[in-house]
Amino acid sequence: MLYVPKRQMISSTFAYLATLALVVLLFVLLERKTKLKVFKFVPVVVMIYLSCMFLAGIGVFEQNKNIDEVYSNLQKILLPSMLFLMLLRVDLRDFFKLGKSLLIAYVLAIFSLFVAFISVSLIFDFNKEMAASFGALSGSWIGGTANMIAVGSALGVSQEAFGYTLIVDSFNYTIWIMFLLFLVPFAHRFNIFTASYEEMARLEKIESVYAIGVKKYWLLISLSLMVAYTVNLIAESGFILLNYTTTTVVLATLLGIFGSFSKLKFVNGSGEASTIMLYLLLALIGSKAVFQNFNGVGVYIFAGFCILVIHATIMVIGAKIFKLNLFSIAVASLASIGGVASASILAAAYSRALVGIGVLMAIMGYVIGTFGGIILGNILVRIAE
Repeated sequence: MLYVPKRQMISSTFAYLATLALVVLLFVLLERKTKLKVFKFVPVVVMIYLSCMFLAGIGVFEQNKNIDEVYSNLQKILLPSMLFLMLLRVDLRDFFKLGKSLLIAYVLAIFSLFVAFISVSLIFDFNKEMAASFGALSGSWIGGTANMIAVGSALGVSQEAFGYTLIVDSFNYTIWIMFLLFLVPFAHRFNIFTASYEEMARLEKIESVYAIGVKKYWLLISLSLMVAYTVNLIAESGFILLNYTTTTVVLATLLGIFGSFSKLKFVNGSGEASTIMLYLLLALIGSKAVFQNFNGVGVYIFAGFCILVIHATIMVIGAKIFKLNLFSIAVASLASIGGVASASILAAAYSRALVGIGVLMAIMGYVIGTFGGIILGNILVRIAE
């Protein structure tokens, strides 16, 4: 008689964390050491999340008290730590040097996303869970994936709904960046339409500054852990803004902004450290996401496309009114919906001298993404009630 060994679930906290770390390491190495084209269409953050979700779905991780406690405590540590480190690179003074037209384009992008999310929530008659899910998505489309996690945690988005949100974010964003890159050759015609063709020469003079020197990871990680401990201590003491997670997220964001005005801004390594924390957070969330089916994801994706259509319509109308060129509104849009990497790519498609503008706009999204997402998310939830 053939003996079939019983499948062993991971039940110890050490094995649980080691497995998540190995998944993160695997995809980071694959992205950096190989030339796989799949990463151009499916970002590494999605790969990590889906892999951990798959492991959870086939029952690799045992659902026990110890693992649940580690999951909860690690989230409380990593989320504020990541936000603090991410925001150290921001310099609000550089952003306000962009000039009138770019600032108008950026404000228009944020305004149009607010209008689009609220309009679609009314059209689709979101229930409370879907409203919270799209509130988390707004955190990403105003800021980035880190903001989405922060907003989703603050709104109490379920694991399954968060999975749908991540799929919508990745799928719709991929289509959006391809569409904006497709429009680049038509910039001259658009600029004639909006009477803005003389602005490009001035924009090419704007630059951005990067931290250089030795990467001081241990210093940055130690500081970020102190911030995490402090904000959690404040929340536990009874100082609450809406809920516990919102309190820690807002306080960590403010401390990161304050830190960016100090010499900490010039300490190199905060970007890499915060990115690894982001990957670990996604692995954690994925390890708790067990999907029964994907029947509802199509509605989420279609609603996401409707948001982009409304957003684009308002951007074009605003460009005509304020005489904005295609570069300004396209990069402002992608800096919000995409992030630093995609905004830089789009800016470079117009001119390599314009890459700094894409970087500055996208980094600004990290600052307002959490605040904007929490505000918009609560509006969507209130509408759904």
